[in-house]
Amino acid sequence: MYIGAVHNPLRRHFCHMAAMRRLLIVINPIAGTKSKTELESYLVDRARQAGMTCMVTHSSKHSTASSLQSIAGEFEATDIIACGGDGTVNMVAEAAQLAGINLGIIPAGSGNGLANCAHIPTKPSAAFDIIEKGEFITIDTFLVNRRFAVMLSGIGMDAAVAERFAHQESRGLATYTTQTLLEFFSATPYQFKISLPEMSFYSDAFFISVANSNQFGNNVTIAPEASLSDGLLDIVIVQKMPKAQLPFAMLRQLQGNNKLMAMADEIRSKHVIYLQTPNLTVEN
Repeated sequence: MYIGAVHNPLRRHFCHMAAMRRLLIVINPIAGTKSKTELESYLVDRARQAGMTCMVTHSSKHSTASSLQSIAGEFEATDIIACGGDGTVNMVAEAAQLAGINLGIIPAGSGNGLANCAHIPTKPSAAFDIIEKGEFITIDTFLVNRRFAVMLSGIGMDAAVAERFAHQESRGLATYTTQTLLEFFSATPYQFKISLPEMSFYSDAFFISVANSNQFGNNVTIAPEASLSDGLLDIVIVQKMPKAQLPFAMLRQLQGNNKLMAMADEIRSKHVIYLQTPNLTVEN
């Protein structure tokens, strides 16, 4: 598995008048725990009040970045707005990059990790204010085996939790916490070879997180030093240890007590390895 950062910003310099802006709003109706009916009406009204033309499409399990790019092209969208959780945001972000248009986010998911990292408010009116004002920032994207990613990618236990969560009928923090606990008791470490530009090493690890944004969601920060626009990936490797020690080791990482590592000598002595790199290869 090859993972590489791409300093290819999800932003274009925007000089149009408000009346020329055309918003494609992509709503995931099953994201989060609330109905999106009232939210959809609100966003359409806000766009029209701001003098913008808008179109709404609902995402489904059959939606792809390419299909959204096609819709955006036919509509001649200047902005594409993701209204959902991190899965929706990742797909819409790829569509924005493919189409060469601006990405906006209305947080409406269970975790809203990228929105939190980018300091986008969870209140729809405040989030839309940012879109209306055109307060743009430039962010990185990265590729995992040539597949697009913009926030977090995981191997091992955290990926298994995400898989469990994706198949649950109910969403929200309580469901995510339950699935995390279930996976914790069944998780086993696997051996990986991690190759960085400057060195390679082996690790028996419960999981490896590759972060562009800094958190899983719900302000649970896995990579406290992560930046959306530094051209680097933050790598967190939770190595083999007695299960009883695992929650405490994770708590140290979530609280930001583990410093970024620079020396290979430290790797064997640490339960949690935290480092930054422009790219890496992971073999299992």
